[in-house]
Amino acid sequence: MMAYSEDHIALAAEYSLGTLDADERAQVEAMMSVDPDFTAMVQAWEYRLGVLNQMVGSVEPRPEVWDRIKAAAGLSEPQVPLVLPEAAPPVAADVSAPAATADDSNLVRLSTQARRWRNIATFTTAIAAALVAMIAVGAYRPDLLPDGLRPKPRSQAVEVKTPPAPAPVSAQYVAVLQKEGGAPAFILTVDGATKNFTVRKVGAAAEPGKSFELWLISDKLPRPRSLGVIGGGDFTARPVLASYDTDIVNNATYAVTIEQQGGSPDGNPHSAPVYAGKLVETVPPAASAPSPR
Repeated sequence: MMAYSEDHIALAAEYSLGTLDADERAQVEAMMSVDPDFTAMVQAWEYRLGVLNQMVGSVEPRPEVWDRIKAAAGLSEPQVPLVLPEAAPPVAADVSAPAATADDSNLVRLSTQARRWRNIATFTTAIAAALVAMIAVGAYRPDLLPDGLRPKPRSQAVEVKTPPAPAPVSAQYVAVLQKEGGAPAFILTVDGATKNFTVRKVGAAAEPGKSFELWLISDKLPRPRSLGVIGGGDFTARPVLASYDTDIVNNATYAVTIEQQGGSPDGNPHSAPVYAGKLVETVPPAASAPSPR
């Protein structure tokens, strides 16, 4: 495409805007007849202005507006013939002085360019104002715009994460380890899901040089199984029941014997049980929801 000067671009814009005089319009139309690229530039301006024109409806001025315009232009009364003043007689030129001719072509060209660029500045300001109005209308009243200018609806996918369901409450079991008819010596609690257990020392006191050891006794096992030495603190926790069947864990007898310091050396009890008890369920596997009233 041919490179055009600023004057050519201004001519194309003003031609589309309709602000050129007859000679300038004839000049533009002559260029369009021989230059397809210049014609395309004029058509591009016409398209831009046509889009803005779609946003403006035609409004017929009231009759009194025309009356005011005629009055301001002096057309409301019969026109007085225009009388030109008589020209002053020419002053005799000094023939001895060299003749000087003023070249005002540059002044005429600058004046034309200044007028043209004033028109372009006004046109650009109008475009900017129209764009601001179009943006505002598109944001708040898009239905007022032509179909081609309406903003496309935007959709946004929103991921809704469902909170994880709370873990079901596992069953809890407890056994009171005591002598027959005596006060509780230990309280054993077992978690039904993990089978971890905790021994709470209540009233038993270990003899010097001795240790309490906990045993699991079941008719499904050939011999008692050690669950470890009960520590000297108030609580002793162990995970060793996980290797046993649930039926064995829930129905076994839990007994405490007195062994040498550190527990049985061979995995077998060396004294009769001094405290014993069986598990009972204290918390069901899952809390049931309250029935509606």
